[in-house]
Amino acid sequence: MEAIDPKPGARVRGRSGARIGTVDAVFADYLLVRTAGLIPVDLYVPRPEITAGGGTLEVNATPKEAYDRWHRPLRRAPHD
Repeated sequence: MEAIDPKPGARVRGRSGARIGTVDAVFADYLLVRTAGLIPVDLYVPRPEITAGGGTLEVNATPKEAYDRWHRPLRRAPHD
């Protein structure tokens, strides 16, 4: 296992190499990961869930599991 030094732009892969997304921002406790897809979604992935290997960041989750665990929708619309 490699040392983890995440940087914006790093790719995040899930179990079996499935693409989860790209690191958009790095914070002390978590990484903000923007998903790959037609409509990008922000995932707030806790740092302890991230490992490094093969030049990419990895999480032990499928893309669906990652969404279920780390997606935080707005509690209400900003214009309400």
